[in-house]
Amino acid sequence: MNGSKKIGIGILLLLSIGFHSALAQSTTVKGLVTDSKTGAPLPFVNVFLPGTQTGTATDAAGRYELKFDSPKDSIRFAFLGYKDVNVRIQRGKEQVKNVSLESTAKNLSEVVVKRRRERYRNKDNPAVELIRLVIDNKSKNRMEHYDYSSYNQYEKLEFALSNLSDKIRNGRLTRKYKFIFDNQDTTKMEGRSLLPIYLEEKLSDVYYRRDPEKKRTIVTADKKVSFENYIDNRGLSAYLNHIYQDVEIYDNNMMLFTNQFLSPIAGTAPTFYKYYIADTITTASNEKLIELEFYPRNKTDLLLQGKLYITLDGNYAVQKADLTANKEINLNWVRDFHLYLDFEKTADGRYFMNKSTLMADFGIFKGSSGIYGERTVSLKDMKINQPMPEAFYNGPRLVENVETTAKPDSFWVQHRHDTLTTAETKVYGNIDSLQRMKSFRRTMDIATLLLAGFKSFGPVEVGPVNTFYSFNDVEGFRLRVGGRTTPKFNKSIYLESYAAYGFKDEKWKYYFGGAYAFNKVSIYDWPIKAIRANYQHDTKIPGQELQFVQEDNFLLSFKRGNNDKWLYNDIYNLNFLHEFENHFSYQVGFKHWQQTPAGSLSYYKGPTLTDSVRKLTTAEFSLELRWAPHEQFYQGKNFRIPIPNKYPVFTLRAIAGVKDVFKSGYNYQNITLNIYKMVYLSSLGYSEVVLEGGYIFGKAPYPLLTIHRANQTYAYQLNSFNMMNFMEFVSDHYASLAIDHNFNGFIFNKIPLFKKLKLREVVAVKMLYGGLRSENDPNQNPESIQFSKYADGRSFSYTLSKEPYIEGSIGIANIFKIIRVDMVKRFTYLDNPLVAKWGIRTRFKFDF
Repeated sequence: MNGSKKIGIGILLLLSIGFHSALAQSTTVKGLVTDSKTGAPLPFVNVFLPGTQTGTATDAAGRYELKFDSPKDSIRFAFLGYKDVNVRIQRGKEQVKNVSLESTAKNLSEVVVKRRRERYRNKDNPAVELIRLVIDNKSKNRMEHYDYSSYNQYEKLEFALSNLSDKIRNGRLTRKYKFIFDNQDTTKMEGRSLLPIYLEEKLSDVYYRRDPEKKRTIVTADKKVSFENYIDNRGLSAYLNHIYQDVEIYDNNMMLFTNQFLSPIAGTAPTFYKYYIADTITTASNEKLIELEFYPRNKTDLLLQGKLYITLDGNYAVQKADLTANKEINLNWVRDFHLYLDFEKTADGRYFMNKSTLMADFGIFKGSSGIYGERTVSLKDMKINQPMPEAFYNGPRLVENVETTAKPDSFWVQHRHDTLTTAETKVYGNIDSLQRMKSFRRTMDIATLLLAGFKSFGPVEVGPVNTFYSFNDVEGFRLRVGGRTTPKFNKSIYLESYAAYGFKDEKWKYYFGGAYAFNKVSIYDWPIKAIRANYQHDTKIPGQELQFVQEDNFLLSFKRGNNDKWLYNDIYNLNFLHEFENHFSYQVGFKHWQQTPAGSLSYYKGPTLTDSVRKLTTAEFSLELRWAPHEQFYQGKNFRIPIPNKYPVFTLRAIAGVKDVFKSGYNYQNITLNIYKMVYLSSLGYSEVVLEGGYIFGKAPYPLLTIHRANQTYAYQLNSFNMMNFMEFVSDHYASLAIDHNFNGFIFNKIPLFKKLKLREVVAVKMLYGGLRSENDPNQNPESIQFSKYADGRSFSYTLSKEPYIEGSIGIANIFKIIRVDMVKRFTYLDNPLVAKWGIRTRFKFDF
């Protein structure tokens, strides 16, 4: 009997253990949550066990994974604006449950909710108290909190044509490209059919050291769609990544589409945002999160809205974020965007951002065809406080070698952090096939001619077309034709030439130039290491300096006031430019310059102006030092344009004129320092600030001194004085300050009509102090070349006195999204002859 009891007790014990073991079996459910109508993934859907606080939320791609030990046999999916769904599951197993949620939007018109509106306050608001705890703990939740960190990073940048009409897809000109139009994706974005046209992927190993701060990025693989025959791929990539910059929610300001948005956890955020606690959830790992909603106090300001998921473990870190902009802000081209941030817990209990996804719909009109852009950055294999050898951090910040980063498809399948969609996998081959089609190449040639102004003939391009015809007071009607080589001619050698003829002065002008790149790449491809040599025989307006624009551009032929003070120049140039990986560069050069006055400009000596000076000849040696931290360029095949960022640019130039070198007649030294800074002021917009100063040592005639940059065209120029006449002011020492501020619609967005038109307000002020020392002042030295005069005896040129030259402007920008119109007023030196006190100037600029 006792034995039977023991056996029975043993059996009951085994059954009990088995029963409890069954109850304790772990269940894993994962899958994808989508919209039932569009098939688009739904991020941040709540997935939880009914009647418990165990749950999770879908990520930016709509995927979820929930692990639990509860005996529950169903899970629930809940999302604002959608019907809740319960799904039966099998306990103790790993299973996939893909769910489609049905929108309740169609029923909203049948529901009327009335409640008393309470005044929002920060005081005694638990949501505000929570966000202040997040702000107070920002420093320890940043990745920079660690002395050392390293991780593997995957980046994917994609652009697609959105909602192309049947007329375009089935048009006579596009039928032959049917294989392109068939590759469409309807799951990425709700209500949008996407046709991928550009894809870029990059894998990198990133290493960070806090003190002294250094971040090294070693690119291990790089793959992108290539339009190399028509667009410089590196330049296109730099510009697109500038639009889709890395974002850090723990920064006070977040750069999105070249605009600065105040972070919802910035120190001043509670002044600009409203916060509400929406829910409390528990993750699969039993961590409690607060779901916090936030909205801008003023919907017209450049601010964000969305949801934050905050940890309650004492770190008060952001665990997830869903950010977008309210629909009423003044943002160009971007019809809608979402930024999703996911954070992963480290071994020490803190969180780091392991994935960010920025999705945007670009277009001119709401609901029409447009462009969809998406950038995903994923981090994994995070290592904390495992330093590399000290010498490792002394290497370049970015290591990228085209030969070592080109990897086969098998490598990408194994190493990319996420799989590509079917449409994405086809885009590389489709674009490659497209470029082999003669009709496409012919279309791109025409587009290049219209947009870039050059017609390609294999290794040579002819252009630019906007300089073929122009006119001025000295040359009259001017014709010009020119060309340049392309990398197809030779990657290391660049040649350029043009010839022009003026029908009024009946003179030929011409230019010959060449360059050689020692690093075997294009001479415009950063970092440059190249030598250049050229000779130019042509006209020039003294004091006119244009950036990125040819001086004989047809549109610049139209000028205000008197415009007949010109030079015939014969210039030989030789220089060597060396740029380094840390964005420091130096340039050494030699210039031999022979200038001959033309038009109403003439050079005379003596008190009676009888001693004519036909030519001035100088020989100059120069050194330029430039430092532009983190500078990026929009890189073309034969040009590059800097992309502004928040870092200053320093340029120091030193020029020495040497007498008796190739018949040079003067000894002098010229030093100038230029500092450029883009200053971002969050919702108040941004300012472009330029501070410049110069000093000329030695004695020199006034044409070799600083003739301040003037502008007599009707175009608004940031780097010139727009109400100053050509050659009006000359100095041998000066200091100038220019501030150009764009409010980005901060004021106009509060005025209904201006808000509807998306206009933006701009203001600018420019000041110039300067003067001439007595030895360089023609008024005190009759033996020097005297200031030229008008027919009535009044001088062309003047020296600045103790009073500065000042001009300012107010304007309206973003007219038709690209035009800026300024009313410019001149405040000082109004008694000088032929000056205009005010004027209207126009500028074209593409802004987001």
